Formats: sequence, C-alpha cells, structure tokens
Amino acid sequence: MKYLPADLQVIILSIIIGTLLAIVWSLRVLVLMERRIARMDENLLKIAKRIAREEFKIEKEEKKIEREIRKRK
Repeated sequence: MKYLPADLQVIILSIIIGTLLAIVWSLRVLVLMERRIARMDENLLKIAKRIAREEFKIEKEEKKIEREIRKRK
C-alpha cells in the first residue's frame, strides 16, 4: 500500500476542513435567517390584528351612523 506525500495529505485535509467550515457557516446563516423571518411573521401578525381591530371599530361606527339616519326618517 502506497502512502500519499505529506503535502498532498495536508491539501486534502485542508479541503475537508474548509468544506466542513463552509457547511457550519451556512447552517449558522440559515438559523439567523429563520429567526429574522420568525420575527417578521410576528410583526405581520401584530399588524393584521391591529387592522382587524380598526375594521371592527369602523363597522361599529357605520352601524351607529346608520341607526342615526334611520331615526331621522
């Protein structure tokens, strides 16, 4: 069985370690992006709830106005 020269072993080991580091870095970036997207989802949900509350207020006000108009007739 032939052994690889020391320089070639170092190069292969460097490539393997570099690949592993790239994978770890990519996973880190994915986790950070997922957290950011989760925060965006929470904010969108808060905005949607606020809009729904405003819609209910508007509908309530419309009903009140319609009742006032009917009373005048």
